[in-house]
Amino acid sequence: MIDRPVAIVTAAGKGMGAACARELASQGWRLSLLSPSKNCTELAAELSAIAQIGSVTRTEDLTRLVERTLAEYGRIDAVINNTGHPPKGELLAIPDDDWRAGCDMVFLNVVRMATLVTPVMEKQRTGSIVNISSLGAVQPSRKFPVSSCFRAGLAAFTKMFADQYASAGIRMNNVLPGFIDTYPVDADVVRDIPIKRAGTAEEVAKVAAFLASASSSYVTGQNIRVDGGYTRAL
Repeated sequence: MIDRPVAIVTAAGKGMGAACARELASQGWRLSLLSPSKNCTELAAELSAIAQIGSVTRTEDLTRLVERTLAEYGRIDAVINNTGHPPKGELLAIPDDDWRAGCDMVFLNVVRMATLVTPVMEKQRTGSIVNISSLGAVQPSRKFPVSSCFRAGLAAFTKMFADQYASAGIRMNNVLPGFIDTYPVDADVVRDIPIKRAGTAEEVAKVAAFLASASSSYVTGQNIRVDGGYTRAL
């Protein structure tokens, strides 16, 4: 039991976060789950995990989650930073508060968590941080401008973090989902996907679990697309 690795998964109440939690649990990981709703409590009961209701935008919630995880398990081997969707709107009509909310939700959430868990992982000399990002990081879209901007910033942060902490045995990578069936996907969009279907949360979760595990020990600082071939950037 004590040899099983430990992972934190945020926004784990539903969708890709819940899929990541289930995939890791199926591979023998012990889990600590965060969600703004009681959904994570129900999932935690199913997976024999720690559950905490809270938000990735609140440093105090993340701090309590990390402290509870260490108190229960004594270590943190991986973090899956998942989150919700930031505000949308016409490019120059998006109010400042929405830009700030987007930064808080999809960029600073990773910075906050990295600040908390990096010292733990440095002592262990091992650890993996996996950020569930978006295809907007490499193919920005006016349909989701706030997400596109801050996901691109997250890619830069991830590379800098990876460079700085690789020698300490800590890795950070981003998973870039395309159009996933956790939300309705327009038929016109599906026609533009080479695989001709939306992805599933489970497909994203399998990639995230690989990056969290020692099987990806030589992979760091990368943006791994899970988009059925949709994005065109090389």
